Amino acid sequence: MSDRQRIEELRFSASLLEARAFEALTGAGANKESARAATRAMLHASSIGVDSHGFRLTEFYADSLRSGQINGTPSLKIKRTAAASATLDADNGLGHRAAYAGMELACEIARESGVGAVGIAHSTHYGAAGAYALAGAEAGFIAITTTNADSLVALHGGTIRFHGTNPIAVAAPVSGSAPWLLDMATSAIPYNRVLLYRSLQRELPPDVTADLDGVPTRNPDLAEMLTPLGGRDFGFKGAGLAGLVTILSAILTGATPDHLVPPMNPEDGNWQRHDIGHFCLAIDPERFVPRAIYDALMSQYLSGLRGSPVARPDAPILAPGDREWRVKEERGRLGIPVDPDTAKFLKLV
Repeated sequence: MSDRQRIEELRFSASLLEARAFEALTGAGANKESARAATRAMLHASSIGVDSHGFRLTEFYADSLRSGQINGTPSLKIKRTAAASATLDADNGLGHRAAYAGMELACEIARESGVGAVGIAHSTHYGAAGAYALAGAEAGFIAITTTNADSLVALHGGTIRFHGTNPIAVAAPVSGSAPWLLDMATSAIPYNRVLLYRSLQRELPPDVTADLDGVPTRNPDLAEMLTPLGGRDFGFKGAGLAGLVTILSAILTGATPDHLVPPMNPEDGNWQRHDIGHFCLAIDPERFVPRAIYDALMSQYLSGLRGSPVARPDAPILAPGDREWRVKEERGRLGIPVDPDTAKFLKLV
């Protein structure tokens, strides 16, 4: 077994990774509230197997804090705009803190009005969108969150970067079980997976990235842009969804549209603030149906879904979140794997 294989297979406890990440972020200038939120979101991603948005991002956030690209001591400003809506100014802080605060506020408003919508502006990269949808579902609400980002994804049939990876995450409570959780980029893959594959020296799947000329490539070192969800023939679907995310996250909040956002990883080192936006929506199921009916129908729906006939006996049908909760249980027992670069940065090897 090579040294690289050994490092790839290193696993660490959640508590150790949390402590090292928190230390790295506060050491780079983040206050405790911001570092705690970022660490919480990265732990969520690493625990469920979304390694591209997990603890491997600690170094990126630390570098961005030191450069001044991210404000480590933001002052969040909240403004209620109507019975069911509010805005949140993130003061260019870590997006994780703003997004958790935005979803918490959306839930508070939904308790009053049945639905709560919060637009967040002047923010930065917030990692795995599912972390914030999950927080809403754990509070008893159907929760939706989106974010725009710097342009990394070509339009359908396009040859330049235009949209961000623009994820959509939705979570819904399930009585007696972990929430239903959908977290998807509107690009074929997230860009952080390209960076992860570079670190691991692995070949990318086909038709998910392209080089500077727009030619598909599986070499992560040559990948300069992503393709939209749906691939070569149906990429218009992913491009359309990315546009929806831009409207909700940037245009509705007064933030910067994707194609005008400065690069998050500028090659010339000329760091500029991003001013991206997020959107959080919370829905109280009990304002539509009694909770007992909601719980019963969710149970019936999921039982029917998981019990549907399968094309292959070794490939059972899974509801969104099923794979993630299985990975979380496994990693809780065995530890969380960390890639070589992250292990070195967090001083784990």
